[in-house]
Amino acid sequence: MTSTTDPQTLSTQALQALDSAHFLHPFTDFKDLATRGARIITKGQGIYVWDSEGDKLLDAMSGLWCVNVGYGRQELADAAWQQMMTLPFYNSFFQTTNVPAVQLAARLAALAPNAGERSFKHIFYSSSGSESNDSNVRMVRRYWDLLGQPQRKVIIGRLNGYHGSTMAGASLGGMSGMHAQGDLPIPNITHIEQPYFYENGLPGETLDEFGFRAARWLEEKILAIGPDRVAAFIAEPVQGAGGVIIPPATYWPEIQRIVDKYGILLISDEVICAFGRLGHWFAYEKFGYKPDLVTFAKAVTSGYIPLGGVMVGDRVAQVLIEQGGEFTHGYTYSGHPVACAVALANLDLMEREQLPQRVKGELGAYLAHRYGELNDHPLVGLAETCGFMAGLVLVKNKLTRERFSAEIDVGMVCRGHCFRNGLLMRAVGDRMIVAPPLVMTRADIDEMMALIRLALDLTLKDLKAMGQF
Repeated sequence: MTSTTDPQTLSTQALQALDSAHFLHPFTDFKDLATRGARIITKGQGIYVWDSEGDKLLDAMSGLWCVNVGYGRQELADAAWQQMMTLPFYNSFFQTTNVPAVQLAARLAALAPNAGERSFKHIFYSSSGSESNDSNVRMVRRYWDLLGQPQRKVIIGRLNGYHGSTMAGASLGGMSGMHAQGDLPIPNITHIEQPYFYENGLPGETLDEFGFRAARWLEEKILAIGPDRVAAFIAEPVQGAGGVIIPPATYWPEIQRIVDKYGILLISDEVICAFGRLGHWFAYEKFGYKPDLVTFAKAVTSGYIPLGGVMVGDRVAQVLIEQGGEFTHGYTYSGHPVACAVALANLDLMEREQLPQRVKGELGAYLAHRYGELNDHPLVGLAETCGFMAGLVLVKNKLTRERFSAEIDVGMVCRGHCFRNGLLMRAVGDRMIVAPPLVMTRADIDEMMALIRLALDLTLKDLKAMGQF
């Protein structure tokens, strides 16, 4: 009998058959995948992964926004092994703790900038960003209950924002496709429009003017609901899964003014943006605002093992601690010792190699320069970067910003050429996005850009053949 645990004994076709028979993938059309078969990724090293057919792919998405230090880092594997041999698991219930969880909480608190009552001295652990945002809902509503304002239950998010796929996380996000399933959003969650200038800017409006206008959509929503009913506003510093939507410089300072004016809590979902992705340990530093809660996951361990959490600002933590009683919420794996040990080793590695500083400095500037060169391509309406996140929009007419019809699915056409030519680049509708590993060199960036341009050229050729350009 052929083993199902040793990939060396199975062909690609056999693995695909097992996959189709037993594995329901996330965000997947199961019927469609069954007809085509999944790509089997078998190993990774540096900025590359290989599939079961031996094809080498430059991973311009860092796995799923998370493998910041690249693949094959021995230090992280060693940290996991050592902790597994010492204490592989113990829970954090019943007034117990473990050494790595304590050390990591202190380390994260030390990395966060000091900002008075919005300083971060406390961490609540989970295993993912989705769980962390569920925890935010619980903490926010508990906070207002303890302050004698139980009517403050409404949390405002943004259309096209992404905050996970659990019932609460998907509700906080503004993805219409997710809301079409599962009777979402859950009550007392609502949304405002996203700060996407290319799509929502008015004729003659400057980027800065749009930033102010987009932020004031929040104030309009607060007033429509009633300020005494609004608990919090949640948003990503830069929208990730929505297509790398970079807000104007005026946006976040105006958001800060509005939340301060009405006394509502501000949640910065940094599952994608934290830990060097934007050139800072935490992205709110870059944009100059002061959140009350910060969601993290993914790159805290560079994706080597699941870990997430919420950094809880003093404004919230002190109420929960001093007035709270029991907070009836948590997870089996909150503060998992192996995950926390890997996170500590990952932060050591990032500090030693100065990865946030490299993104903030010369390397981030080089990516911005090279990616900006794509603005000369006939298909590209706008190509822009923020740190080590980058997006471009595919258009039929650069001058009028006319888009291709949805039936063409131009993003997936381009993505197919990326895959076939050794590049992992993501399509979000008609936007093509990358979030490469922070360990890239200038030569790596050059290689990635050559592959992106090749995919664009081949997409243009296809569109011309279809009579669509």
